[in-house]
Amino acid sequence: MASRVPWSPVLAMALLWTALAGAAEVAVTAPVPEAAAEVAVAAEALTGSDTDTEKERAGGYREVVETPETFPEKGDLKATLRSVTLVPQRGYTPIQVTVHNSSGQPRPVRLSIHAEGRITERSLQLGPRERVVTYLMLPADLQSGQLRMDSPGMPTATEGFYLDSYQGARVMVLGDVKSFERATRLGRTGDGQEPLLATRFLDARVAPRELAAYVGYDAVLVTAPPEEVPDDVWAVLESFALSGGNLVLAHPPANPRRHFPLIQDFGAERSPYGFGQVRQFRDCHRFQTCGQKLVEDASTATSAVVPAGPPPRWDRSSLLRDGMLPLLASARAPVGRFMLLIFLFTLAVGPGGLMLARRKGPLAVLIAVPTLAAVTCLSLVAWSVLVDGFRVHSARYSFTLLDRERSRAVTVGLTAWYANLAEEGVTMPASSVLLATPEPEDPPRFLDWTQGMALRDSFLPSRTYREWGEVAVLPSRARLTVRKAQDGLVVQNALGADVESGLVRFQGRLWTVPAMADGGEASAVPLPDETKAPGFERERDDPWTLGHQPEQRFPLARGVFDDSLGDNTFLVRLGGRGFAPTAAVDVDLEAGVHLVRGGFEEVRP
Repeated sequence: MASRVPWSPVLAMALLWTALAGAAEVAVTAPVPEAAAEVAVAAEALTGSDTDTEKERAGGYREVVETPETFPEKGDLKATLRSVTLVPQRGYTPIQVTVHNSSGQPRPVRLSIHAEGRITERSLQLGPRERVVTYLMLPADLQSGQLRMDSPGMPTATEGFYLDSYQGARVMVLGDVKSFERATRLGRTGDGQEPLLATRFLDARVAPRELAAYVGYDAVLVTAPPEEVPDDVWAVLESFALSGGNLVLAHPPANPRRHFPLIQDFGAERSPYGFGQVRQFRDCHRFQTCGQKLVEDASTATSAVVPAGPPPRWDRSSLLRDGMLPLLASARAPVGRFMLLIFLFTLAVGPGGLMLARRKGPLAVLIAVPTLAAVTCLSLVAWSVLVDGFRVHSARYSFTLLDRERSRAVTVGLTAWYANLAEEGVTMPASSVLLATPEPEDPPRFLDWTQGMALRDSFLPSRTYREWGEVAVLPSRARLTVRKAQDGLVVQNALGADVESGLVRFQGRLWTVPAMADGGEASAVPLPDETKAPGFERERDDPWTLGHQPEQRFPLARGVFDDSLGDNTFLVRLGGRGFAPTAAVDVDLEAGVHLVRGGFEEVRP
C-alpha cells in the first residue's frame, strides 16, 4: 500500500518555493541603483561576456607582427632589424634597428637603406659595450629595401626586408598587445574577416624621438602606463597632436598639464589640440566604446597638409592630380606668347618665303628659313633666361599657431617650387617634417637622418614644378604686442614680416589691425558691430584659394582658423616667407600668404 503524504504540508512547501523563486526573479529584474549600475558596467567592461567578445572579434584589429632579423655577426658589432613593419599612409616609415657594440672601444657605425636607387641613412657613435635602438625613416612610397651596416675595419653587413602596406586605417600603439586589447576591447580578426584597423606595437621606452616617425599614421595610441613613457617621447607626442595628429591616451596622466599644457578641459574625453586632437579614454570604458572611438578617429584621419602631385601617367592632359592648378605662374608655360611667336614664324616662313622666292630666288629662301628658325629658337632661350632666370621660384602658404607662453610656433605650410637649375638639398630640424606627394615623381635620392633631416640630390629637379608640405613645431620669439593709449589701442608688429590685415580682441571688444611693416606700429580701430567684421572668410576670394582648392591642400587648418577669437588673442595675415623651416632657402618669392593666430603680449604703461 502506498504511503500517503499529507496534502497541506506539501502544498505549503510548494507555495513557499514559488514565492521565493518569484522574489528572486523580481530581485534580478528590478532596477539597479545608479551607483550599483556603474559598478556593474565597469565590471562588465573588464570581463566582458562571450557574446560581446565574439562581436568585437568579428570586427577587430589586424596585428602586423614584426619579425626580428639578426645580421650576421661582423667583428664586434651585432645588429637586429625589425622587418614587416606597418607602412603609414603618408610621410615616412620608421624602421627599428638595434645595434650592440660588444667591444671595449668606441665605434662609429653607418646604417643605410638602399631601395630603388634611393638611400636613407643614419650615422651613430657607439660607446664601449653600448646598445642603441634607433630608427631610419624610409619614405612611405617604398615597400622594401636592403639595410647595410658599415664601420671602419669591418666588412659590410646586409639584410633585406619587406614592409606591410595595409590599405585601411593604420595605428601605432605604444604598448603591448594585452594592454591594447584591455583598453579597446578589440580582438584579432579571424581568417577571412575584414579588420577595422591595422596596428603596429612599439615599446614606449624606446619609441622614436622624431616627429617624422609619427605624422604618417592615422592615430597613435598610448596604452603603456604614463610613468613608463620618457619625457622626450611625451614631448614628441605632444608635437604630433599639435601638428594635426590623432593622439589617444588609454591611461591619461595624473597631471595632464605637464605634458599637454594647451588642453582647456582635462576632464573631457576629446579635446582639440592645435591642428589635431587628444582623446582620453574616460567615459568610454563604462560603455565599452573605446575601441569604436579609436576606429572612428583613425578612419577619418587626414594629413594636415596635402601637396598636389603630378597626374597619373595615363592622364597627361591635367597639370596636377585631381585637376588642381600649379601655384606658381612661372611654372606655367606662356602659351599665349608662344602661340603668337609661332604664328609670326609661320607667316614669315609661308607667305614671306613665297614673296622672297619670287623676288630673290630659291637660294634666298634656303638661307632665310634656317636663319629665321635659329633666331626664333634664340628668342625662346633669351626669354627663358631674362624672365625666369637661373633662380629658384616659390610661392609659400601657411597657417601658424603661436604659443607665446612657451615661445614656439606650430606651422602647417605648403610651398610650390620651380627651378631652372636643379636645387640639390635642404635641411630640416628633428621637430619638423617635409612631406612629399603620395606618389612622387623623380623623388630625392638621398636622405640623412643623423641630425634632423638632410635631403640631398633631386630635392628640386630642373624645370620641374614641385610641391612640398611642411609641419613643424619650432622655437620662435615672434609676437604681437598691444598697449592701451588715450586715443585707442596701439599694436606693434614683432612677427618678422609685414602685416597685411588683422583682428585683435582686447577687453571684450574686437579691433581691426591695419597694414604695418615689420617692427612698426599702428592704431587699431574698434568695430562697433562685430557681425560686420571683415574676418578672414574673405580670404576665400583670393586667387590661390579659389583656384587651388585649399580644402584639399589644407584639410584641417580652415576649421582651426574659422573659430571666433577669444579674449587677448589675434588673427593676422602676413606676407613674406612664413615660419616653416624651408623659409631659409634663398628664392625669388612670387607669392606669400600666411595666417597667424595666437595670444598677444600686453604692454602696460
